Amino acid sequence: MYETTYHRAGSVEEAVKLMGEADGGKFVAGGQTLIPTMKQRLAAPDSLIDLRHIADLKGISVDGANVRIGAGTTHYDVANSADLKAVCPGLCSLASHIGDPQVRHMGTIGGSISNNDPAADYPSAMLALGATIHTSKRDIAADDFFTGMFETALDEDEIVTAVSFTAPDACAYSKFPNPASRYAMAGVFVAKGGNGVRVGVTGAGNDGVYRWSDAEAALSSDFSAGALDGLSVDAGDMMEDLHGTADYRANLVKVMAKRAVASAG
Repeated sequence: MYETTYHRAGSVEEAVKLMGEADGGKFVAGGQTLIPTMKQRLAAPDSLIDLRHIADLKGISVDGANVRIGAGTTHYDVANSADLKAVCPGLCSLASHIGDPQVRHMGTIGGSISNNDPAADYPSAMLALGATIHTSKRDIAADDFFTGMFETALDEDEIVTAVSFTAPDACAYSKFPNPASRYAMAGVFVAKGGNGVRVGVTGAGNDGVYRWSDAEAALSSDFSAGALDGLSVDAGDMMEDLHGTADYRANLVKVMAKRAVASAG
């Protein structure tokens, strides 16, 4: 058994300071990814810096179409926010289908996007909504935040503090979940707003979450599921594993995109 020192941070500033003093520390929010990874001995941080008790990282603010969600807000709270549902029901629906009730009560939006699991749900929404990721150091556009599978633009001592975006005119998320883990084998978030249509895809790309530009162009001219009929997804860009072939995932992306558009419409 390896030794780990637990720290309960009371503020973002304290958490950053503690990380600077650790040789190989890790931030932990809900712990839905990190704790199982530690149990499998795939990670052995010398310090765990708990962010769950930092009040400034929690809460949802909706001012007209302007939305801000604290990084420490749980999936359950995102799913059940009446204010958020009134302006961005697609994000509430997405959160309501993450994992199981236990995961939704512990997992956080900040933890999900910081980990950037290639099958996580929130990253696709952040791309489609054109969100801004706020951190302890700076503001980062979602397009620049997700840099590859399990990779982001975050520095080691940088903490996601909130996400913000302008609520779209219409949006929806559709995913085909792995029946055991509930992670997306293909998930598509579609958002239509003043700047056109944006489409985020998760669970399928071999380099993690990405935007489907061909679908965005087609839907900007005709926001209907039928507008995607003539499109195809390159299987060469899809991941392949024991759960599904690249061709299977390529087909799933198109099917989930059409379902999302139909729901948003």
